[in-house]
Amino acid sequence: YSPQRLEALLAEGKPVFVNLTAAWCITCLFNEQVALDTAQAKDEFAASGTVYLKGDWTNRDPAITALLRAHGRDGVPLYLHYPAGKKEPEVLPQVLTPAIISEAIRNGQVN
Repeated sequence: YSPQRLEALLAEGKPVFVNLTAAWCITCLFNEQVALDTAQAKDEFAASGTVYLKGDWTNRDPAITALLRAHGRDGVPLYLHYPAGKKEPEVLPQVLTPAIISEAIRNGQVN
């Protein structure tokens, strides 16, 4: 993740999924194992053309801190899904399931 990469992808109208995480974040690691680093999620990202960006906040990167604060957060995890052609993201729950990711990718939002 970088703000420049995100902006470039959004300017191209691409769907983007942003995972803001840290090595010490237990919830982040759980979500990655159960929902994000799965064949299902990878297949759905690929099939939909969704670009997956991962921001590592382990050492408190200022660019990631700014994105967290822009969404009212003081820490990780934060999961943002930008549907194709949208500049504003859908903020996903802090605990993910494969179904939450599938719904966000298919519908462009979480209901």
